[in-house]
Amino acid sequence: MKAVSVAPLLLALLVSVHKTEKSFENHKEKNVSKQEALNESRLLTMQDTFSSQAEDLARRKKNEERGHQLYKMSNKILKHSKSKKEKEEAYQLLTEAADMGHLKAMEKLAAALLFGYHGPQNITAAVILYETLAEKGSHKGQTALGFMFSYGIGMEYNQAKALVYYTFGSLGGNLISQMILGYRYWVGINVPRNCEAALTNYRKVAYFIANKLEKNEEMPVEKVRLMEKSENLSSNNDFLDWDVYQYYKFLAERGDTQIQVFLGQLHLAGRKGLEKDHSKAFYYFLKAAKAGNTHGMAFLGKMFLEGSVAVTQSNASAFKYFTMAAEKGNAVGLWGLGVLYFQGKGVPVLYRSVCELGSWSEKFLTAYFAYQDGNIDSSLIQYALLAEMGYEVAQSNSAFILESEQVKILSNDQMYPLALLLWNRAAAQGNAFARVKTGDYHFYGYGTKKDYVTAAIHYSLAVDHHIAQAMFNLAYMYEHGLGIPEDIHLAKRWYDLAAQTNPDASIPVFLARMKLEVKLLFSEMQLFKFTSSWKMSKLDTVLRPHWDLFALVVIVILLVLLIRNR
Repeated sequence: MKAVSVAPLLLALLVSVHKTEKSFENHKEKNVSKQEALNESRLLTMQDTFSSQAEDLARRKKNEERGHQLYKMSNKILKHSKSKKEKEEAYQLLTEAADMGHLKAMEKLAAALLFGYHGPQNITAAVILYETLAEKGSHKGQTALGFMFSYGIGMEYNQAKALVYYTFGSLGGNLISQMILGYRYWVGINVPRNCEAALTNYRKVAYFIANKLEKNEEMPVEKVRLMEKSENLSSNNDFLDWDVYQYYKFLAERGDTQIQVFLGQLHLAGRKGLEKDHSKAFYYFLKAAKAGNTHGMAFLGKMFLEGSVAVTQSNASAFKYFTMAAEKGNAVGLWGLGVLYFQGKGVPVLYRSVCELGSWSEKFLTAYFAYQDGNIDSSLIQYALLAEMGYEVAQSNSAFILESEQVKILSNDQMYPLALLLWNRAAAQGNAFARVKTGDYHFYGYGTKKDYVTAAIHYSLAVDHHIAQAMFNLAYMYEHGLGIPEDIHLAKRWYDLAAQTNPDASIPVFLARMKLEVKLLFSEMQLFKFTSSWKMSKLDTVLRPHWDLFALVVIVILLVLLIRNR
């Protein structure tokens, strides 16, 4: 048997293994090369991503810094500007800062658009900005949206949504939302009445305001009632012209107590271009207090409480003047008594009264100036926000503006229902004129259905405040049996009381009495019996639209007879 050589086989096997190993190594090298390329690609991608993120971050930071600079520049111009052109320039800078996402600039610009500060109102733009701010967690944006929902300004009228936004605003620390919620829980507006919840919200605001008052950082302002057409004495300018100041001094020396208090406030705080001068402030407050002005009394109490170079600190004198002011319902006087009762620690007793001394009360001035300048919508929105916070004067003023039918930002069908709501809230806080207006709305069916019974109730409540108009209206309702049983004798009594209460009512009462006497005369003589259709009711129906003319004719005839018989 022939032997087989294994050497070639081994050689072939070794060559095959070598080739396999070499192929494996080549494949491995290729895989490593691909992995390295993939890793390098990923690394480059990550570097590009990080580079892009860094660029975005740097750009965002640059925008923030630029926006903050623009915001500061805008504030500086607004603080010191006197001309309309400078204010327009400031708001242009504010707009640029807001476009860069600066939160405070957005808040300030939105407020300017909503309230019409230094330019035309733009409710739609304000809504867009406030919605963006609310999404970013801005408590000012949330509060503003709550306010707009509560009146249906720029969006639907929805008290439930208003309450939600106010709650978020309050939780975010917004003082206005806290004050609104305090008022709502106190009165029970769309929430159950809850004194504890009202106190919790009012307390947060009151502590903040009390601290400001102690540092002279907050100064109460005069609240002008539009229906009384009072003359506002404050100025909206940052500087008081010297000629105007001299004129105010002249009026103060002539005995104008409101001017005296106004000048005292300016000297006490060193505002509107005047240096602080406690001696002059004390002089004007004392003159006003001696003339019976409650604001003068309250500020004298404040000066004695704190002490200064002009007056020696005296709790006894402070208590005296605070008590005099508080007895007449002055809020500063009430605050001062609270401070004294808590041994000068500044903890207020009457939280709500202290809350109403906050800087937001300055809107009473800007709202009044806007009204005087014919910017009715701007004035309304400012008064309406104050009304929402519970200020009775603002509620009355808002209702007064609404029923003037000069408002453009609300539809006609919103006017009277909102006015009735506001008159009713003011009436609930003791405003007798608002109580009469509430009765009128139910009597005539303004913003609600005619309801003579409810009207009579409101007039009866107003009578308790000795309001001649309410007495006259109640007499008319007794005369004609509207909402209450007809009673001629009670009608005569109320007509007489109206004339006794207010001499200006003498003429309309005289005419009404003449008509009533003629009616009684015809009734007692049982005239016009010749036909069953001519009853007294038909005569009354014929005469009622022209009773004043008829009464006038009777008066003229009587006067002619008296002159002829002399």
